[in-house]
Amino acid sequence: MIELFQMGGPLFMSILTIELAAVIFFAAKCFINKEHSVSQIKSAGLLAAITGILGQLIGLFSAFEAIQEIGFVSPAMLAGGLKVSMITTMYGIIIYVIAIILSLILKAKH
Repeated sequence: MIELFQMGGPLFMSILTIELAAVIFFAAKCFINKEHSVSQIKSAGLLAAITGILGQLIGLFSAFEAIQEIGFVSPAMLAGGLKVSMITTMYGIIIYVIAIILSLILKAKH
């Protein structure tokens, strides 16, 4: 897990982890205070998904820029780079799914 965190890039993976903490915070706030802040949970989750996609796009841009400078890159190296670029997107979407599940649970409770 730590290896994936490092491969995904410390900047975007840290931002995504903070956004996961925000999702959990808003869910706990809604559960404890019985406030209807379900939209905050969904918004924080959506922000995580978009941040993950942005991280992937910036990573792909950097990778394609390096490929352009080098000229030839083996297909295996290209596939490895594409795989690494998807880590932030997967993490962001997982956080969004968690946010949706938590919001559905809290809606059912109220």
